Amino acid sequence: MSRLSSGTHDQLISPVLIAGCIIILVSFAVRASFGLFQLPIALEFAWPRESFSLAIAIQNLAWGIGQPIFGAFAERYGDRKAILAGGAFYVTGLLLSAYAITPGQHQMLEILVGFGIAGTGFGVILAVVGRATSDKHRSMALGIATAAGSAGQIVGPPVANLLLGEMPWQSVFMAFAGFILLSMAALALMRVPKQDKPTGSDEPMGVVIKRAVRDPSFLFIFIGFFSCGYQLAFITAHFPAFITEMCGPITPDSLLYVLGVTSASGLGAISIALIGLFNIGGTLLAGWLGNKYSRKYLLASVYLLRTLMSAAFIMTPITPETVVLFSVAMGSLWLATVPLTSGLVAHIYGLKYMGTLYGLVFFSHQLGGFLGVWLGGALYDLYHNYTLVWWVGVGVGALSALIHLPVKEYPWSERGRVAIAT
Repeated sequence: MSRLSSGTHDQLISPVLIAGCIIILVSFAVRASFGLFQLPIALEFAWPRESFSLAIAIQNLAWGIGQPIFGAFAERYGDRKAILAGGAFYVTGLLLSAYAITPGQHQMLEILVGFGIAGTGFGVILAVVGRATSDKHRSMALGIATAAGSAGQIVGPPVANLLLGEMPWQSVFMAFAGFILLSMAALALMRVPKQDKPTGSDEPMGVVIKRAVRDPSFLFIFIGFFSCGYQLAFITAHFPAFITEMCGPITPDSLLYVLGVTSASGLGAISIALIGLFNIGGTLLAGWLGNKYSRKYLLASVYLLRTLMSAAFIMTPITPETVVLFSVAMGSLWLATVPLTSGLVAHIYGLKYMGTLYGLVFFSHQLGGFLGVWLGGALYDLYHNYTLVWWVGVGVGALSALIHLPVKEYPWSERGRVAIAT
């Protein structure tokens, strides 16, 4: 059967969900490890730190650009073909990166890696899972698939650190290419029976996309996802450095010291791990709640809580204890927006072109991510602190909380389409 997305199962755990979790876990495990290559590569070639950092930023932007492209490819030619193409980009980018010797080469090759993440990441996988799951279980299934990406973020960096201790960084890139290649075997599970009724509009893709981008609700969701990317990328890229500068040494009377955290840099690593750990539970909870309550109000609540937590954190003295509390709280909300946003897109606009439409929304997320990483460095160089960057994040978070409120959260087919089309 050439098309995977043509049916649903009336059960939560299905072969499609298992396969999607495997692929997205491996994809995100590799993606989350790129920061660990920064020092080995910079030391070998005597590059400034920003050279490889720019490569990672370009990777994120390419990921955002590639997401709607792979979504459209999947909907036209088949989901497995799109995922295989993404895997091919990923493997090629990693293998060629092992032989790159200039900053420009790495930066160009990260475009391939970014496209690889797009083809094996949230956009295509969540669309497959969404189409293969009944309405009753869809939000929870999307939460499980998103949580698999979180698990990859926990597993990937320790594995990369272990491999870098045993072999050159070039060999680790090749090993990661092998992991991506092996994960493609899970595609054998991605088969679902054909369902009796269609899952979306029978109109051509171009017509559906044109109408969606003119729909105010779609624009509200698009703008709202921007702050998610900004906050996540800024914290991932700059939080460890922020902690190192603001916390100072961990004193022996601290519980963290007793637990083995003896330096601010160590606390920075622990904070990112805590975010990833609590993200799994938060994402699953968001998926479960999305089955029972309004997704737009849940999204508004998530963005509001993020905004309040960020404002409270930056306004209080930064101590090891407040860092831990913030990491746990932010981790609980970290990717909670993903199953809710993707589920909202599927509920309003149908499943047929979910991959493409979610990909367009996700591009906004990656634009926010690019800005969060770049602005964090630019404003730090200008003011020698991150305070203004934090407050920008608070502002965009508040905007996202508000902008989801007017979203019309009911299927497109139930609206008066004539007003939108004209």
